[in-house]
Amino acid sequence: MTNTAPARAGFVPAPMAILWVALLTTPLWLAQVGLYQYLALEIMIWMLFALGYNLLLGTTGLPSFGHGAYFGLGAYAFGLLQQRVSANLWFDLAGAVLVTAALAALVALFISHRRGIYYALLTIAFGQVFWFVANKWHTVTGGEDGLLNIQRPLVSLGFAQVSLKSNEALFYFCFVVFALVVVALWRLVHSPLGRILAAIKQNELRAAFVGHNVWLCKWLAFVIASAVAGLAGAMFAMAQQSAYPNVMSLHSSGFVVMMVLIGGGLVSFWGPVIGALFFILARDLLGAATDTWLLWYGLLFVGMVLWKPEGIAGVWQAMRPKWRHRPAPVAATKKEVAHGPV
Repeated sequence: MTNTAPARAGFVPAPMAILWVALLTTPLWLAQVGLYQYLALEIMIWMLFALGYNLLLGTTGLPSFGHGAYFGLGAYAFGLLQQRVSANLWFDLAGAVLVTAALAALVALFISHRRGIYYALLTIAFGQVFWFVANKWHTVTGGEDGLLNIQRPLVSLGFAQVSLKSNEALFYFCFVVFALVVVALWRLVHSPLGRILAAIKQNELRAAFVGHNVWLCKWLAFVIASAVAGLAGAMFAMAQQSAYPNVMSLHSSGFVVMMVLIGGGLVSFWGPVIGALFFILARDLLGAATDTWLLWYGLLFVGMVLWKPEGIAGVWQAMRPKWRHRPAPVAATKKEVAHGPV
């Protein structure tokens, strides 16, 4: 039987390999273009957050507009576990993911039976609850001051211990985590479950009619996306060495939505990667020129949504066939060379 699976469903597709090479080599060329290593670390963390979020919005068609709450939950859980339970990196990371996933599973129980605007509004409501608790529970979260003095624990490999104090060392550690999660998400999207999630996005009622447990699949998608957000939040807490309530706000939740949409997450798995890179660079480069950078980015976002709602990845997909099928120049005949075109 002929294999009809698309080439991009391979274990390590070309865009993934290019992304890995580009990220791995940043310490070699980033300073040469006037940027700094921490920027690459931050971009990678937001890429991970956006890729996880796109499992909801791009793959399943579920608009979660309070998803920054789970990014913040991961950051707070990592810091609290480190400071109050054990300063073991693996324990704290796993604990941050599990705590975030458990709370997301509880939220998903209440929202997975909803669709459209009602689903979106409920995600906002629950996100605001978590944000409010982070702001007001001073004895645990530090309130508006945030949770400070989060350390970067040693990486215990059994035969050796590696320090993460430098941004470069933390970058390489986070890269390994990032690469593993990207492979897992890629395989998930191209798995039978991923195809069911895509069917739910196309038509939820039809997916239910053919026998799929739509509620359970939506619940799983929300929990997995939130767990990835919690992992990204834990990495962000290590990078910042603190956790603040503002990462749980609607403001931050809107950022990840903008990254996914402007990058083209609705039409491509790699859209969130493009969007996160574009957003962070725009923030730093436009921010260096003007304090109103977000206004200009917002106008750019509006223009993109109106002109090309598929985002940057959609523009690329539309241009590829034109380049691929561009006719090759016809060689001039001897007669044309001697006497000019007939």
